[in-house]
Amino acid sequence: MRAYASGEIDQALDALGWGGNRLHAGVHLARKCLRRARATLALGAHGLGPGTQLIDRALRDLNRDLSPLRDAHALVETLDRVLRGAALTPDSRTLLTRARRAAAAARAQAAHAARADDPGLGRRRALLRVLRAALRALPWAELQPQHWRGAVAASLERMQRAGDRARASGDDEHWHEWRRRARRLSQQQRALKSARLGADAPKFDKHQIERLGEAQDLTLLLEHCGKGSPFAKADRGALKAFARAQLAQARERIEAPE
Repeated sequence: MRAYASGEIDQALDALGWGGNRLHAGVHLARKCLRRARATLALGAHGLGPGTQLIDRALRDLNRDLSPLRDAHALVETLDRVLRGAALTPDSRTLLTRARRAAAAARAQAAHAARADDPGLGRRRALLRVLRAALRALPWAELQPQHWRGAVAASLERMQRAGDRARASGDDEHWHEWRRRARRLSQQQRALKSARLGADAPKFDKHQIERLGEAQDLTLLLEHCGKGSPFAKADRGALKAFARAQLAQARERIEAPE
């Protein structure tokens, strides 16, 4: 598990060094790797000592610091995915194409600002090297099966509670929480599999996690139709209505029985 978590941070360090047009892809990969490292830390939280929380908070803060860049890229990717979909009316396709151009321009501005503030993301990478050393110094050899088994059971319970709450309320934030809990459980099982552990861990539906992610992307589109939107004021209402309809359909697919 130590090797797995360290490897994820190594991969994040490499990805944050990607330049040019690969910047956004690198940030996306780095954030995934940081979440996986945090999920692995959570598997041993009760057995790795008090330093675990300090490292976890620092990784969380670094990931949040990168989220504006990721959100700018995710918005473009969401519009690309929707544009690839079938059954779009000509008016909707025109609207979404125009929105895609605006989102791409906003993404370019975000990249320019990030490069000016932290060339090569060097400040973030330097911090991540420190956190990598601290993570490796934790007492991984002291972990026992009850530590990670208890963590997986807790993750599963949180995911189930979050799903019940999201279905009952329909609240966007509750749906986002469900997606985060499901993703954490998936990441923990990925870490255990890498460590050749967890053969008896509970199973989960990977396709549901993918569907939850797609629904969250539509929520991101909705959020960008409000304050600070990159879209033309005349387009925001139509984009919001389109995203709401698509989001309702996405959530129906998640809730539908297999």
